[in-house]
Amino acid sequence: MNQHSKKHKTKIYLGVIGGILLFACLMLAENGARIKFNEESWDFGRVKQGEILTHVFIFQNVGDAPLVIKKVYTSCGCTAALVSNKNIAPGKRGEIKATFNTQGYEGDVSKYIYVESNDPIQPRAQLTVSASIDVPPRPKIDLDHYSVDLGLILETEPIQTQAKIRNKGELELQVELSHRDASFFLGKKKITSPVKIASRKQVVIDIKISPQKRRGMIREYILLKSNDPMRPNLSLYISGYIVTKEQLRELFKKHKDIL
Repeated sequence: MNQHSKKHKTKIYLGVIGGILLFACLMLAENGARIKFNEESWDFGRVKQGEILTHVFIFQNVGDAPLVIKKVYTSCGCTAALVSNKNIAPGKRGEIKATFNTQGYEGDVSKYIYVESNDPIQPRAQLTVSASIDVPPRPKIDLDHYSVDLGLILETEPIQTQAKIRNKGELELQVELSHRDASFFLGKKKITSPVKIASRKQVVIDIKISPQKRRGMIREYILLKSNDPMRPNLSLYISGYIVTKEQLRELFKKHKDIL
């Protein structure tokens, strides 16, 4: 048998094997449980923040074996529950109820629901609910930074830094700052009540924490409470390293050639 004949027979053999495999795959696809949804996504359109939205996804077992719903779960902010029997006979239908609480969300939002079953072709189906959430006018707090590293701090000196607070909202923002050892100043005036910031304006707050008796690494948190309903509590993280005069002097001696 010449080389050409061998190659020809090999191609025929591979073709037959491929045909058998394709036929087997088609048979598997046709047999067994098959889940099919009427729709795999639902858009609620424009809604007001705070609304609780509900939609029922209907599915059918289009296969020739019982369909078993093993698990239904969601991405955060959405709940889903199987409201029909988890065992669906061929040709029968089932329902999954999705509920989305829009409180705390704004703008275009999508949430996902996952349905695991014994469908051999689609063992995990994904459903989507979406909405465009309108938020009423509100104050909107924003900080220029949420952490600051002050480096070395002399133990006899206070810890000092600043916080720039912006109001990006349409209504007046009120902010109260708190820390067990800190004082807060707006300009040279000590703050004793919530700071009021007009719409689209900003203020710079001076923060002064009394000298610390401890040494080494410090981590302090300034808590900011505001009337922004979306972000009522924020923290400004302050870190540094407290040293004595002797330690600072030794550091200077050690590194004076590179300073």
